[in-house]
Amino acid sequence: MMLLAMAAGTALAQTQAVLGENAVQISDHVWAIMGFPNIGIVVGNRATLVVDTGLGPKNGATIARVAAKLAPQNRKLFLTTTHFHPEHAAGEAGFPEGTVLIRNTVQQQEMEKHGQEMVDMFAGRSAQWKELLQNATLRSPDVTFESEADLDLGGVTARLLWFGGAHTKGDELTFIEPDRTLISGDVVQNKVVPNIYGDGGTPASWLKVLDKVEGLNALHVLPDHSAPGDGSMVAMEKRFIADVRTSALALKSKGVSAEDAGKQLSSELKSKYPDWPNLNVAAFVRSVYAE
Repeated sequence: MMLLAMAAGTALAQTQAVLGENAVQISDHVWAIMGFPNIGIVVGNRATLVVDTGLGPKNGATIARVAAKLAPQNRKLFLTTTHFHPEHAAGEAGFPEGTVLIRNTVQQQEMEKHGQEMVDMFAGRSAQWKELLQNATLRSPDVTFESEADLDLGGVTARLLWFGGAHTKGDELTFIEPDRTLISGDVVQNKVVPNIYGDGGTPASWLKVLDKVEGLNALHVLPDHSAPGDGSMVAMEKRFIADVRTSALALKSKGVSAEDAGKQLSSELKSKYPDWPNLNVAAFVRSVYAE
């Protein structure tokens, strides 16, 4: 019943661009603010790590207040981002001075290339989003890393990981030990059709990333745009992507257009994945055809 209630609450929260100050506990050291997106807060006995910023500085300030309430004794605050999109990275200005921003180098390259462009695009989507993104800044990180950075927060270690491109080129995962909690960004979602944005990864590279994620043997998973769940979400994501990719490639080999393949598979998958709320795979099928 608790998981069902959390799933229902998360589904509602996904439409809420203004984050609240309620946090739910995911594992011993990991808390989350559910919203657009879900925010991970990892609490050690010396330092706190926040994963993602929310959409704009107002949300960033809300997250920082929640982090301070969860661990008022911690004077050190780290911040990292799952990828460069504005709801994940454009709220940094709301965090207090001295916050240490960490990001992998590939993600930072995407930020420098497309970050402001994405902020402008999101600001044009609604008056509320435009207001939230006022005064958003995209400052350079204090620390960059290539494939892994380990943070000792005191009694808990956060492993910041870059395994390759999936939703974007620079998708970052955070694995918390000893909790075995994975903060997965868009790389692992809960019954959500995957989406490759712009010049991000490919379906094949996404599967390679998931091969590495499986090796973490996660017990808990906190995705950014769907309900938390257990480690079985990783295998489910991998199975779904492999299924769509194999089916799409088979149709491509028969000369079926990407558009027709997308329509056919969107219909066929409804019987194979009856509990997925939306199975429009047209965009993902186009990504398969483009590989």
